[in-house]
Amino acid sequence: MGTPDFAVATAQAIWDAGHQIVLVVTQPDKPKGRGGKVQYPPVKQWAMEREIPVYQPKRIRDEEAVHMLREQTADIFIVAAFGQILPKDVLDIPPLGCVNVHASLLPKYRGAAPIQWAVINGDAVSGVTTMQMGEGLDDGDMLLKEEVVLAPDETGGSLFDRLAEVGGRLCVQTMEALAAGTIQPIPQDETQATHVGMIKKSLGDLDFTRSAEALERLVRGLNPWPSAYTRLEGKTLKIWRARVAEGCPECSGQAQALPAGQICHVADDGIYVATGEGFLVLEEIQLEGKKRMAVADFLRGRTIAPGTVLGS
Repeated sequence: MGTPDFAVATAQAIWDAGHQIVLVVTQPDKPKGRGGKVQYPPVKQWAMEREIPVYQPKRIRDEEAVHMLREQTADIFIVAAFGQILPKDVLDIPPLGCVNVHASLLPKYRGAAPIQWAVINGDAVSGVTTMQMGEGLDDGDMLLKEEVVLAPDETGGSLFDRLAEVGGRLCVQTMEALAAGTIQPIPQDETQATHVGMIKKSLGDLDFTRSAEALERLVRGLNPWPSAYTRLEGKTLKIWRARVAEGCPECSGQAQALPAGQICHVADDGIYVATGEGFLVLEEIQLEGKKRMAVADFLRGRTIAPGTVLGS
């Protein structure tokens, strides 16, 4: 049971390990783009290419869906970024239970978007936990864990790819250990549990009263989706890459002495913006209606005057 690319990596690992996938369950198809063309979830596309049956219930808890799942000859249900919470009627079906592949080191970061939040919050380490699913949100007993150290330039996209690969490998290890009876479930410490919400597009609207360090992490965490952004002369300006600078070549004082969001220095190596603490140097940007490009390329076709305030 899964929907996005993260789940495809898990399905592929199960397939490559020689296990039989009797059914793939994913979210319903959705129209996308201005033309409203129906797009298959990545997991459905993957399954169709391998002639694996696909089931797409609107609600997994509906009687029809529960009956469909009871009819399967599955030993275990694997869940990876499925997008629906399984009811007890479904959890009780497979002999080896329902195993969730979760992209965080539980009990930290229960809920949606744990990958992006790990980058946004400046975590040094993330990872994957497999768990025996319970009726709550990511509260089941933990089975296996694997840590991943974040790189200094880690983005939400790069960490997604790394954890997807780890998740697939860890899932196969978990399945085989459960079948052999060699794994000991460990209850989560509820006092250590933290929850994170879904990522909304509005989160990317940069508030320059915050520190440059926090803003730089937000830029990386929201790359590639939904991306960090601000406004430049009435147009949306996406920020794809930035760095933190304590000082500015044009300024003798501290960033907080300037209006938040004010551009104080423009050069090929970056656009210096004053923040609540330090300077955020924009290195790769994309103006509304234009291509994504390095600042040096952007400045060849446009002049930005120091003193311009972003977001206004």
